[in-house]
Amino acid sequence: MRTNRCATSVLIGIALVTASSAVAPAQPPAPQRPNVLLISLDDLNDWVGPLRGHPQVRTPNLDRLARRGTVFANAHCQAPLCNPSRTSVLTGLRPSTTGIYALEPWFRTVSKFRTHVTLPQHFAANGYRTLTTGKVYHDAYPPAPARIPGAEFSLWGHHGGFLPRPPKKLISEPGGHPLMDWGVYPERDDEQDDWKVADWAIARLQEPQSGPFFLSVGLRHLHVPCYTTQRWSDLYPEASLRLPPVRDGDREDTPPFAWRLHWKLPEPRLSWLKRSGQWKPLVRAYLASISFGDAMVGRVLDALDRSGHADNTLVVVWSDHGWHLGEKGISGKNSLWERSTRVPLLIAGPGVAKNARCRRPAELLDLYPTLAEVCGLPPRSGLDGHSLAPLLRSPAAPRSWPAITTHGPGNHSVRTEHWRYIRYADGSEELYDLERDPNEWTNLAGYPKHAQRKQELAVLLPRNDASPAPGSRTRLVEVKNGTVFWEGKPVGPDEPVPE
Repeated sequence: MRTNRCATSVLIGIALVTASSAVAPAQPPAPQRPNVLLISLDDLNDWVGPLRGHPQVRTPNLDRLARRGTVFANAHCQAPLCNPSRTSVLTGLRPSTTGIYALEPWFRTVSKFRTHVTLPQHFAANGYRTLTTGKVYHDAYPPAPARIPGAEFSLWGHHGGFLPRPPKKLISEPGGHPLMDWGVYPERDDEQDDWKVADWAIARLQEPQSGPFFLSVGLRHLHVPCYTTQRWSDLYPEASLRLPPVRDGDREDTPPFAWRLHWKLPEPRLSWLKRSGQWKPLVRAYLASISFGDAMVGRVLDALDRSGHADNTLVVVWSDHGWHLGEKGISGKNSLWERSTRVPLLIAGPGVAKNARCRRPAELLDLYPTLAEVCGLPPRSGLDGHSLAPLLRSPAAPRSWPAITTHGPGNHSVRTEHWRYIRYADGSEELYDLERDPNEWTNLAGYPKHAQRKQELAVLLPRNDASPAPGSRTRLVEVKNGTVFWEGKPVGPDEPVPE
C-alpha cells in the first residue's frame, strides 16, 4: 500500500511539473548548498607558513589552501585551553557565558545549555549529514556512551587518542606526566592515530553523497606528546634550528597575578628546558609535528579534490589555541598573550576571496554564524560571535569587534588590529602595542600617556563573568573573596612561583 501511495505521489508530481512547463519557461534548479569540511589541529600556534610565525616551518598543504582562500592573520581563540575553546567554537558562546573555563565539565551537564543547539546540530536540522572523527570536542566529551549516531553528530567515526606511545618515555621531565614527551617515534607514519583519523575522513569523502555534508576532522598534533617519524624531524636539523625570540627578565613588568593562570602545570618552564638541554629538542619536535599534521591535512584535501566536491565545499582549518615554546618563560598554553591566543584560521571555497589576507580581528566562535550564513541556513539568535562573511568577500571590509580571550572568570584579553589589553581578576593590567612590539616585551599599562587607550579597550571587555560550571577544576583559576584558588586550592599571596 505504501508503495502505491509513493508511486501515486510521484505521478502527481510529474503531472504538476508537466502542466507548469506548458505555461511557463523552466526555472533553473536551486543552487546546491555548499558542503563543509572543518579541520582542526590541536595546540597549533602561528608557526605555519600562512602566518609566518616561524621562519623555518614547512607547511606546503596549508600554504596551498591559503592560496585557494582567505587567511585570517589576526584570529584568536576564546580560551587558551582545549575544553573551553572547543566548547566555545561549537556552541558559539563565550566561556564567560557558559562558565566552561576548565578541562571539565561537559557543557551538556549545565542545565542552562542541556538543549543548546550546537553548530553541527544546526546543520543537521537543516538537511546536512554531519560526520565527525578524531578530537573535535575535548577528548573526554561527549562521554563515550553518547557518541552514537544522531547524538551531537549524525555519524561518529574513529575517535583515536594520543597513540602509539613508546614502552618508556623518551624525555624524563620533572613532573612525569605521561603525555609530556617528545622525539622520534614511531617508525611509520601510518601507525599514528592522526593517520587513522585522516583515513576515516578520506573514506567518507570517497562515498557517494546524497546531499550536503558537514565533515569535522580533529587532528591531535601538535598536542604533546610531540612524536613523529624520523622523516619529519629531519626537516629541522638541530644545528641550524631557530629558537623563538625571548628576552631575559621579560616577566619583570608583568603582574604577579599573570603567573596564576599557569600556576602548577606539567608543561616545563623555560628554565628547566635550558638546564636540561631540551629547549631545542622540544622546538624541533614541535616543528616536526606541525609538518606531520600539515601532511594529514594534505591527505584529506587531496581526497576532497578527487571526490569532485571541492568546488562546492567550504574548507575551514583552525586550531583550538596556541602554544608557548619558551616565550614569557613558559611552555604550553594557559596565557592571555599572543603566543597562546593567536591561531591559524583559513577558509576557502565558493564565494571566498582567493589568496587573500585579512588583518581584522577574528574569533573562533565567529565560525558558527559565518558558516550558517554562507551555507544559507537560518540565523540563530543568542550567539556571541559575529559572521565573518563580509570579510570572506572583501578582506578589508570594516569590522568593529575585537577578539576576546578568557582564562578563568575575570581574566580577559582584548585584541584589536594594533593593541592587546589584558585585565586580570585582581584588577592588574597589561597593554601592548603589537605594531611596535610584536613580542609583547614592554607592558605599557603603567604609562600615564596610555590611560585613555586603556579606557577605550576596557569598554570592550565581556560584561558578564559566569561562575564556573559545577564540576570545574582542572586548570581553573579563580578569585573568591580576595583569595586566589588554583584547581580548588588556595594560593597564598607570598607563595613562590612553582618551578
